[in-house]
Amino acid sequence: MNEFIWIIIGVVILFVIAGIVQPSKKKKRRNSNTRKKQAIKKPTSNSFNRSSSTCRSDDVILALPLDKMTGAEFERLLTLYFRDNGYTVKEVGVGGRDGGVDLVITDKRGEKTAVQAKCYADHNKVQVMTVRELVGAKRNYDCILSLIVTTSDLTGPARKEADQFKVDYWHGGLVDSKLRSWGKWVPSNKKIKTATTKKEQALSKAVSNVKCSCGAAMVKRKNKAGSEFWGCSNFPNCRKTKAI
Repeated sequence: MNEFIWIIIGVVILFVIAGIVQPSKKKKRRNSNTRKKQAIKKPTSNSFNRSSSTCRSDDVILALPLDKMTGAEFERLLTLYFRDNGYTVKEVGVGGRDGGVDLVITDKRGEKTAVQAKCYADHNKVQVMTVRELVGAKRNYDCILSLIVTTSDLTGPARKEADQFKVDYWHGGLVDSKLRSWGKWVPSNKKIKTATTKKEQALSKAVSNVKCSCGAAMVKRKNKAGSEFWGCSNFPNCRKTKAI
């Protein structure tokens, strides 16, 4: 009889221990899962995301260096630039849904140009696929001409593709020069001065003392056959060329 009682007591003790241990395991699992979720949710607040759709006010954008702009802000800066240069501008790529075209600019003669803007770091160059997307997408907006504007440059294959399909392109040095000569874009970051100087040095290799009849400097370009010629740096507003 005593043995039977002790057996019952032992079983009860085992159930009590199991009941205490099991909830503690569940709590540990819940705590570990919560920690994982919290770790995933933590944003990198110090990092700068160029691909963000954030767009600050025009006054702020006009004082930002190019390397501190998001893609949306760079598009907005180009919108302001083209409008001041006599173009009607339609922003079709707002929010990143561009389908290969960010802006459609129309000159006084009614000619439409499809513009693709790429706010890239210097080492991140525009690829062939971007050129092909622009060539295909410009037809959706009844555009005759196409233009890639990038803060960096195009890869070699992308340049060949652009020349083949008559896609004009502005690289980082040329973009910086055009925006500065415009006069309304005045980046306030003092650290950008050395970087700007390097860009200006790179630009000076492509831009000569040869002046267009409109007064702008002329830039070395290549035609479809690979021959170099002088083209106006104010393209597409001015389309005049000269033989080298």
